[in-house]
Amino acid sequence: MPASSFFALLDDIATVLDDVAIMSKAATKKTAGVLSDDLALNAQQVSGVKADRELPVVWAVAKGSLLNKVILLPLALLISLFAPWLITPLLMIGGAYLCFEGMEKIWGLFFHPKEEQERKQKRKTVANAQELLALEKKKIRGAIRTDFILSAEIIVIALGVMSEYSFVKQCLALSFVAIGITVAVYGVVAVIVKIDDVGLFLANKASLVLQKVGAGLLWFAPQLMKMLSILGTAAMFLVGGGIWFHAIAWLHHVDHSIHATLSGWLHGNWFEGVAVSLASIVWQGLIGLIVGAIVLLIVTLIFKAMGKEH
Repeated sequence: MPASSFFALLDDIATVLDDVAIMSKAATKKTAGVLSDDLALNAQQVSGVKADRELPVVWAVAKGSLLNKVILLPLALLISLFAPWLITPLLMIGGAYLCFEGMEKIWGLFFHPKEEQERKQKRKTVANAQELLALEKKKIRGAIRTDFILSAEIIVIALGVMSEYSFVKQCLALSFVAIGITVAVYGVVAVIVKIDDVGLFLANKASLVLQKVGAGLLWFAPQLMKMLSILGTAAMFLVGGGIWFHAIAWLHHVDHSIHATLSGWLHGNWFEGVAVSLASIVWQGLIGLIVGAIVLLIVTLIFKAMGKEH
């Protein structure tokens, strides 16, 4: 009896682990789009610090990301059990904040270029250790805050995939996905921010081939960071706009109308599917821009009413 009970227990554990693996794989696939945005945003957020402080900053943000998930996992599970109706409004608030952050960047870039330039110059000319530490802490706080919203969306999407399974299996699978995603994203971010250091190391080698590879990496690193800066800002609108898009039914109807119109025009063309997918992405980005503009206007009016400058 003890032996048969032991093997039955092993069989149960194997079944649970198998279900957890299936759920984790499905959840990772479902959240792939948000993960790519998460990667672009975090690489952008942690750039611009001193070379010897890049990895400590990435590590600090990664720890903050894990803490976010420690807070969000039980919270999401409890809300899904007792108040599932609350998930969408909370996500919409987070999405609105992301859109607001993105709109702030665009507004500053196009309508206050002088102030933006002065801010960038100030970052480059920070003199003492206290100012550098304050700038570093600000970047870390901003990255962790943004990660909180992206993590919340990833967890909610993953939870939706796992809804048919038991509570214990959901807990195990969500924990596995949360840890795996954090390690993967911040591991890649750490590699990205150190590309220029690898390039410099290779450029100083005796081998001509290694020198050329190093020179290529030194050229590539700033181009990559510029691209990630653009992608990171776009990701704010796409993620935030996507949350609002999925939450409001009539926005879906507009999307379906756009799909139907495009399919009518491009029927039979090989790029019909690509055009329809791109149109949906553009529509979600446009929603993000509108939400961001509205929130920025409200915040600016509140600051003006308080006699402060935003």
